[in-house]
Amino acid sequence: MGEVVRFKKPRASEKHANKALCRAGFHRWQAEPGTPFDVKQGRLVTVYRCQRCGITRTELA
Repeated sequence: MGEVVRFKKPRASEKHANKALCRAGFHRWQAEPGTPFDVKQGRLVTVYRCQRCGITRTELA
């Protein structure tokens, strides 16, 4: 069988689920695989992505 496609518009509660903590500043950061090397500063850069909302943050090591 094929995939089931929802035709209903998602409710506001479903659309914004799990984002209340992120709006309050409590993100769930997870390190992205692969660490790029910053050539200008000569340091490793760690990229973090929030599991809930998907925004990214960078940190120099």
